Amino acid sequence: MSARMSTGRTIAAHAVLLTYTLIALFPVFVIVINSFKTRKAIFADPLALPWPENFDLVGYQTVLKQGDFFLYFQNSLIVTVVSLFFVLLFGAMAAFALSEYRFKGNTLMGLYLALGIMIPIRLGTVAILEIMVATGLVNTLTALILVYTAQGLPLAVFILSEFMKSVSHDLKNAGRIDGLSEYRIFFSLVLPLVRPAMATVAVFTMIPIWNDLWFPLILAPAEHTKTVTLGAQVFIGQFVTNWNAVLAALSLAIIPVLVLYLIFSRQLIRGITAGAVK
Repeated sequence: MSARMSTGRTIAAHAVLLTYTLIALFPVFVIVINSFKTRKAIFADPLALPWPENFDLVGYQTVLKQGDFFLYFQNSLIVTVVSLFFVLLFGAMAAFALSEYRFKGNTLMGLYLALGIMIPIRLGTVAILEIMVATGLVNTLTALILVYTAQGLPLAVFILSEFMKSVSHDLKNAGRIDGLSEYRIFFSLVLPLVRPAMATVAVFTMIPIWNDLWFPLILAPAEHTKTVTLGAQVFIGQFVTNWNAVLAALSLAIIPVLVLYLIFSRQLIRGITAGAVK
């Protein structure tokens, strides 16, 4: 009886999760399939799959001719990858220091960093813009990288510090006895053991950076520094009645982040599961 109840609960949980997944992915599915169809087919049957008789790439042709989406992709990729690298590196180092060393103000420092999770960074937009103007970083990718690094560090430190506390002290002490430096212990012993947590932080940091419209619009609106989200938004404003082009632009903005999410999904699930068990 207990086994049957457990199986029933598992099936019910999977059914709920599958239903939620289908509901969440349905708008993406509709956008992508209609981006490959003629305008007439879009309005005639928006849920139909693209077939040879209604297949059309005019939307993608318009997007690639009218907007420099390759440059926008390049800018978004540079900003996302570099920001993610700095968030993981500095966040892991700060988390290691807070979890490993006991010093005066340790708890206060942890609480101070946690405030960054509760206070939106957009509240300081005016001050950030003034700093970027004063340092000559407006309309540069460096400005976006600095802002996104600062935005992602509090969550990274909060998550990674909890995982690093569970790393065996005996393992670290054995490394010190063998003559390893603290940096070697950090990079060779600790980081490999918290890879699931690093992947979790990477996903939660990567998606807001890729999808952000606010800071690219404020700090880097120039043509040579536009990100794919800002470029798609401007493009949609210009071609609001051209549904082929609008859907193609949205598809180009959505697909990369889905691919990146799928790449990190297994590590993300491992990280969440490990955190729940711990």
